[in-house]
Amino acid sequence: MPKETKGSAAYPHRSSSQKLKHSATKPKPIGKPNVRASHGPQAETILTRVVQRGQFRQVGDTVIERAGRPVELRCKGRSIRWRYPAYLQEDNEGRLRIRHFDKHSQLTVVNSKAADTGEYSCGSYWCEGGNCQEGKERLAKTFIFFTDLQELFVPTEDYYEVVQLRSNQPALLPCQVTNPLAKVTLHREFPPEEVTVNGVEISFDAKKGFVIYHPKPSHAGSLFCMAERNGLRQISTKYMAIYINYPSSAPKAIVKASVSAVRAGGNFIVTCTVLGEPEINVEFTWDYPGEQIGRPPYVRESTDLVRRGGQVQQESQSILYVDEARAVDEGTYTCNAQNLQGTTAVSTLVTVLPSTPTMRRERPKKQQRPGL
Repeated sequence: MPKETKGSAAYPHRSSSQKLKHSATKPKPIGKPNVRASHGPQAETILTRVVQRGQFRQVGDTVIERAGRPVELRCKGRSIRWRYPAYLQEDNEGRLRIRHFDKHSQLTVVNSKAADTGEYSCGSYWCEGGNCQEGKERLAKTFIFFTDLQELFVPTEDYYEVVQLRSNQPALLPCQVTNPLAKVTLHREFPPEEVTVNGVEISFDAKKGFVIYHPKPSHAGSLFCMAERNGLRQISTKYMAIYINYPSSAPKAIVKASVSAVRAGGNFIVTCTVLGEPEINVEFTWDYPGEQIGRPPYVRESTDLVRRGGQVQQESQSILYVDEARAVDEGTYTCNAQNLQGTTAVSTLVTVLPSTPTMRRERPKKQQRPGL
């Protein structure tokens, strides 16, 4: 008897101005764990579509089918695992059926919906000479558009979606269409205008949406996609695009004490400096010997633009003040500098020497701490 796996709960069908979290949810693997994939020419031969009983057609990169019609895919091999769109992962209507046989597996979608649009793939652990341990996994995939006359975008459930525009990587506005022939444009809500898509700075992929290759502050704001086909015009989920100037690396910090040794009762400071890209937030924390007795840290922080080697850089600085040093203040002072890429810790050692008779009679003045 074949094994059979059904999808779980389904989202209610929503309008095109709403969105499933399909861009953030990874497809659900079914079957045995992944094994190494081969990249030979046979990788696309294992996936076919059942045309009718006993007849199969090899699928290409893209399949276009009307919503409502069934689709049945067959994948050759043993230990098959399938991946399919997020909407079907939550199906509780019995529309998704997966059946495993000895040498192949079948995936069937009945009563298909526009929301089922997406990538379908399978991987098989192909056995050679009866020994599956020596086999190689073969992979195949296709993208199926389930066209719907009333749904030009893959239906969604959120009216707004936040998209981060990181300065160090491309950003995706995932307005997937159900028909690759639809004309799709990108628009800004405030001020209302169409955004230029030239294929270089921004491009459109019917299987993904709009890709912004090098995000800039000017790309931020409320954006949406508009699709037109056969006289029908619809808009997608609205995307609140937030620009983040992302650092290229963790902070490069330098720490230095004003003295390496201080007499008991004397004052000193420890300075932590980070030079980096402008408009990158750096947070500082300190680990210091006086924490043992609850001595509170007195810290002043500043950020300035400086020119070094012909380039403008941001200098972020944190200064720790230690007044009237005592024996407990001797030890290691560690500065922890953190940005979005990580944390860097740098340390220096300060020794506290016994005070002289003169210092015992005359206590030093406290250091002036600007801004405190």
